[in-house]
Amino acid sequence: MKYKFTGDILPSIIVFLVALPLCMGIAIASGMPPAAGLITGIIGGILVGAIAGSPLQVSGPAAGLAVLVAQIVQEHGVKALGPLLVLAGIIQFGAGMLKAGQWFRAISPAVIYGMLSGIGILIFASQFHVMLDDQPRSNGVVNLITIPGALYNDFFNPDGYAQHHIPAMLGLLTIGSLILWNQFRPKALKMIPGALIGVVLATITAILIDAKVNYVNVPSNLLAAASWLSIDSFSILANKAALIAGLTMAFVASAETLLSAGAVDRMHDGPRSDYDQELRAQGVGNVLCGIAGALPMTGVVVRSSANVQAGAKTRWSAVMHGFWILAFVSAMPFVLERVPVASLAGILVFTGYKLVDWKNAKALAKYGQMPIWIFGVTVAGIVGVDLLTGVILGVLLSFGKLIQTASQIDIWVQTGTVENRADVHISGSATFVKLPVIAQTFEKLPRNIACHVHFAELVSIDHSVMDLLTSLEEEFEKGGGKLVTEWDQLHTRHENQIRGTQQQQEDKVQR
Repeated sequence: MKYKFTGDILPSIIVFLVALPLCMGIAIASGMPPAAGLITGIIGGILVGAIAGSPLQVSGPAAGLAVLVAQIVQEHGVKALGPLLVLAGIIQFGAGMLKAGQWFRAISPAVIYGMLSGIGILIFASQFHVMLDDQPRSNGVVNLITIPGALYNDFFNPDGYAQHHIPAMLGLLTIGSLILWNQFRPKALKMIPGALIGVVLATITAILIDAKVNYVNVPSNLLAAASWLSIDSFSILANKAALIAGLTMAFVASAETLLSAGAVDRMHDGPRSDYDQELRAQGVGNVLCGIAGALPMTGVVVRSSANVQAGAKTRWSAVMHGFWILAFVSAMPFVLERVPVASLAGILVFTGYKLVDWKNAKALAKYGQMPIWIFGVTVAGIVGVDLLTGVILGVLLSFGKLIQTASQIDIWVQTGTVENRADVHISGSATFVKLPVIAQTFEKLPRNIACHVHFAELVSIDHSVMDLLTSLEEEFEKGGGKLVTEWDQLHTRHENQIRGTQQQQEDKVQR
């Protein structure tokens, strides 16, 4: 155990270096002070890392929730975030207790990719303005369409040039350094994250030229900076819009966490994730973050992948990275106060760009056109309206596709083989959705014949279709004919499926 513990020290330092600028940057993008992101990183590392269901996953503030948090802060105030985060944490813990972890993972990949891409576009657009030491606009669409004007004002307008040129240069220096480091870094230094290199260079540059830009505000006492939850603030839960925002937070945080856990499992050969335990751990962490007035947390891919690539073997790496954040902020807050806000915004501009992963969208095309539509509708809803609307539209479209697929049916009538007889063959799924089609087929048949209904290729049948067949039996009997339903074909097919499954299991055991 001692070997594993000491072997996780270096990975924990690598994760700490990746997490530190992201914790502060995501807080700023959320409309919260940097201390809120740092507190979430500490809780996510020390506490959630110790009880997580995914041992190598790292938890902390996530860019994917920055848009939602910023909306809550803007519409309901900073004090509203705490009780809503406590509510989200309780929901997550309850979902874990009810074994709902696997159900969250059943969300259509098209919705997940659309959600991440939509969030990426919003982060890119809003943080682009912050990178210029400017204020983000009222919504995502306005942020996007005003970027050209902001660039013109920055580089060609004398008044704007004086105010925004230096922060823009620092932000671009951060992005350029990050990209170049990731492409050309020496193998001996491959574990040092590009984001850290970018922030360090931008900070040194700002100090050397004595740049008059916005800098990070980090308190000397992190506990004193915490915005502790009060009982009175729970009155916000009576606000319907705020309550919906809290429920959305629980849903998005859970989906993003479990998506990340699944990705982490594919990166290593160690113990697999317990998704229900991961949900419970996230719930506990978010309740504590809500009490401390910090940011919501999720499991995050960037920090988790850095953890795995650095050689982490146990959960101690995630735990220790939380201690490193705590120690650094407590001992050297003056160092963080020299970091330009534009530099952190530059990291998030790059992060937002990376979240918009068009490769995933193209990969959906091999499953048909509908996943592309689901992806597009989700992105458009998130960017054009809000996060919840986009996700709901994507989920509804997914359910529509599911209902369509589950209702595929083929029905044909065979006549002439025997006098006064018709054979009706039904394959696929006979459900209420296709009830009109089935009824129309039988309406065309005379009632004075023998009609045999065959189910050899039937996948499923619901009570509405069975009730229709019962009614048709009475109609044929009154007309002088008869309706014969070949139920034994359905039973035989079901028994064959069971025997086939049992044989597969026996063969597997023998192998």
